[in-house]
Amino acid sequence: MTLRRIAYVVNVFPKLSETFIASELAELRRRGVALCVLSLRRPGESLRHDFIAQAGLDELTSYDTDAFTETLRRFRPQLLHAHFATEPAAAARDLAAALKVPFTFTTHGYDIRRKAPPDFAARATAARAVVTVSQANARHILDTFGVPAQHLRVIPCGVDTDRFRPNGTPQDPGANPLVVCVARHAAVKNLDLLLDACSVLHRRGVAFRCVSVGDGPCRPGLEARRAQLGLREIVQFVGAADQSQVLAWWRRASIATLTSESEGMPVSLMEAAACGVPAVATAVGGVPEVIEQNVTGLLTPPGDAERLASAWQELIQNPARAQDMGKAARRRAEERFSLSRQVDSLLKLWDEVLR
Repeated sequence: MTLRRIAYVVNVFPKLSETFIASELAELRRRGVALCVLSLRRPGESLRHDFIAQAGLDELTSYDTDAFTETLRRFRPQLLHAHFATEPAAAARDLAAALKVPFTFTTHGYDIRRKAPPDFAARATAARAVVTVSQANARHILDTFGVPAQHLRVIPCGVDTDRFRPNGTPQDPGANPLVVCVARHAAVKNLDLLLDACSVLHRRGVAFRCVSVGDGPCRPGLEARRAQLGLREIVQFVGAADQSQVLAWWRRASIATLTSESEGMPVSLMEAAACGVPAVATAVGGVPEVIEQNVTGLLTPPGDAERLASAWQELIQNPARAQDMGKAARRRAEERFSLSRQVDSLLKLWDEVLR
């Protein structure tokens, strides 16, 4: 049996920081798969990625949780898929049982580490398969929850490598190198480390600028720390951005960076790679699966501002090496992290489930 109709269960749709869900849905719809999206909550933000409307995803989304079962009975899905092992996986399990159809779910990071449901193993057993986005996640699931390896499938999130690509315009040789970080202003992203590394590099007399793209509960504290460190002329907080704005920043960037304490498989670094930008990031979670050390970027220990600053400095002062890394990053993104490749893998898995 070939998959033609699938329903998704998610926490909030659309959500600016979860581009990977919307991109996945848009690609499935482009391929002719009929979709129904069940969102457990309404979005609280007004800013949206432009491709969501272009793909018509809004019109496929239902927020009436009391009517989800009836909505699905009318839609007649062959399979349900949830993103995150938390509330969406639990809801998908119950809805799938009511409709007598199979379900699968994707885990990303916090839902298996910081906020894993206590009955994760039971949810995984009830699902026909569990998808996770990195080998690091798969090892954690095997070791922590005892889910059999044959029940797991590693499928990294993908990026649209036709849209995210270098623009072919050389950077202004007179401009200071630009370090770009695209991340929510949340504690797990450890953006204090970003500011500390900027302070280290500034004290060393290296000319550069840094842009932080994102927003969140840590923003006021980060702005206060920026002032305390005397970095107002160097570090810019530009707030939340839609996909087109993020793309514009990557095309201006000299270096992509991420300072997280924990990660599943960071899509922001995949986007940067697709745009031919070398990356420097903390070696946590699935980050080493995105960055090939000394080939597409540099990995540093978590929490080490001196090492992070030194890695930035190495690429800033060796632009030819940085350029070579950027080209290698683009090739790696095309080969391993394209949206097309991701959806191919998902469809193959779901066809196996239906058989």
